[in-house]
Amino acid sequence: MPKFSREEIRQWFSTSTDFNEIFDAFEDAIAQRIEDVEVYRLLFWNHSLSPDELCLFGQKLAQEFPAISYDAYMWLANVFEVTYSMYDNYELAVEYYKKAASVRPNEPDPYLDAADCYEPDLNIPPIDVLIDFLKEGTVLVTNPKNIFLRLAHLYEIIGDSRQSDYCRRKAEEPDSPPPAP
Repeated sequence: MPKFSREEIRQWFSTSTDFNEIFDAFEDAIAQRIEDVEVYRLLFWNHSLSPDELCLFGQKLAQEFPAISYDAYMWLANVFEVTYSMYDNYELAVEYYKKAASVRPNEPDPYLDAADCYEPDLNIPPIDVLIDFLKEGTVLVTNPKNIFLRLAHLYEIIGDSRQSDYCRRKAEEPDSPPPAP
């Protein structure tokens, strides 16, 4: 029998500053099989939770509801990029973009969003980590044009004009035709 209504869960997620209250509401949401990512977004934006606590909730949510794991990982990456970047140098954001890409490897957004969180003045997250991640995406994404453009820009930043030019040429190549049925 549910302890909380959906509205009460939303309220705990958005306003509570007590981890135990939030955890109880989360456990109840899982027990009720609430698979609506909108409800959990309130949890992810709760500023009283530490990055470790958010990771705990995100991992459990993805484990319980694989159908929304991509959205959960993308939201966590966005939260970490915006709220915790000054503490961990975007490491958690990139980690969760990678998790999202592992769920839907052909989606371009995790790769593109990870590239957008690069801070050139501080070289965070490390550019070589981003380049490697984006290179993976060029192989997996159906239309990698924008990923090649981001790679070209990253290579330009590090002064590798040869690789930058190569990526720009790859971005200009026409899309390959869809496979025959």
